[in-house]
Amino acid sequence: MKRIISTSAAPAAVGPYSQGVEASGATLYVSGQLPIDPADGTMPDTVEQQTEQALRNVEAILREAGYSLSDVVKSVVLLADMNDFAAMNSVYARFYAKDMPARVCYEVGRLPMGARVEIETIAVK
Repeated sequence: MKRIISTSAAPAAVGPYSQGVEASGATLYVSGQLPIDPADGTMPDTVEQQTEQALRNVEAILREAGYSLSDVVKSVVLLADMNDFAAMNSVYARFYAKDMPARVCYEVGRLPMGARVEIETIAVK
């Protein structure tokens, strides 16, 4: 069974994908979240601000589906510049301070809309 998750508390998909998809009522796949403020469509400047906004967007989708950050088992972080790793990591650590999910972080050539960070997650109940 598949359930599509959509919330106005996170930015709308900018392509042909869903914000999140729940499978079998126990696993939620959250699409990569750009640091777009859903209220006005803006993107903050610094990687710290962008990381916080991306994680707030992830959190909004989790909440809409009945999950929380404590249910996240895996995160994928995409950075436009690996030199931003420490700054991203310091913000990320505020959201996941206990029983952290597995994570991978990649530097990529470019991210949509000129973002410096994008974060996707998988959560399990």
